[in-house]
Amino acid sequence: MSPRGRTFGLVGGLAAFPRRLAAREIQAQGGNLQRGVSRRTTHLVFGRKLLDRSDLGKIEIRFRQETDKGRRLLSENGFLRALGLLDEAAAPTLSRQSITEQSRLPGETFDLLALFDAFEHDTEPFSFRDLILAKKYAGLIASGATWSTIARSVRRSGSVASLTALSLHAERFDAIYARSAEGFTELDGQVLLPLARVADEDLDELFAEAEEAEEQGRHAAAADLYRRCIAIDPTDATAFFNRGNCLLAAGSSEEARTSYLEALKRDPQFVEAWFNLADLASKSGDRDAARRYLATAIEIDGGYADAIFNLASLEYEADDLFEARRWWARYLELDDASEWSHRARRGLQLIDLQLAGKSAGAA
Repeated sequence: MSPRGRTFGLVGGLAAFPRRLAAREIQAQGGNLQRGVSRRTTHLVFGRKLLDRSDLGKIEIRFRQETDKGRRLLSENGFLRALGLLDEAAAPTLSRQSITEQSRLPGETFDLLALFDAFEHDTEPFSFRDLILAKKYAGLIASGATWSTIARSVRRSGSVASLTALSLHAERFDAIYARSAEGFTELDGQVLLPLARVADEDLDELFAEAEEAEEQGRHAAAADLYRRCIAIDPTDATAFFNRGNCLLAAGSSEEARTSYLEALKRDPQFVEAWFNLADLASKSGDRDAARRYLATAIEIDGGYADAIFNLASLEYEADDLFEARRWWARYLELDDASEWSHRARRGLQLIDLQLAGKSAGAA
């Protein structure tokens, strides 16, 4: 898979290599790397540092949400392979279904472990070693371990493949250990200790902390955290955009507008920023500007249904019935089953009635 023309999103910090090196390599190959997710995101990388910051439930919810949206999810190793920086492990011949059936490991648990590189391969085909590991992990799950505990522990072993020769055990929620002649040890060979959380605050961790605050509705705190991200990397359009959303939620509309404009200075193709600017302009009474912003968003992303619906509404309010009709008809090509599609049909009916009335009056 070539990165050319693809946009890679990043959730959580990268543990295997610095983000700046990944961004440089993707750019050299004609792709783009961004923190977080936008409409343009085609591939989403789950960084291993996410395991040190987020609880199991939140990661699972995010995994399901992104899977349902049809995005290609990548582990760090999968990301490296996509960049051509990591060779495939040898002899992959087994399907996902074959491994889950033989190991009795639940499908989602298997997928999450693969997403955090607990196997030799991050996607099918898988190897016989992966099957052995899956069986060991199934035993650990049966002993009360969680998939996140397994994922955090096995990545400390250096070579995942080496775990196939070890006897793995789990008697505590926060660590997996190996039994040997010397007794019980952590998977990195150290005496059994609880897993340590990452203490050093780097940019990716700070961004993840900001996302968490935003998700919890602590908008003022999240805006300040995004501000700190921007201070470290003032080129990051996503940080400006997210900060704008938080400022808006906190009631600072003008500051939010400035933040959206700053995002667009850095990334003029950021369609969500155009959309949010249009909403602000409409609410402030500048409907001409709102129409221009929405038209720009649609020019960039012709399938942006929300922008198309809103533009149709603004054209209707401006009494440009033909344009309103055109946009609502286009909206129904993208969405014909939701509540908003019913509103679009109602809009078309009103327009047709008005146009019919005007034709009758002219006659």
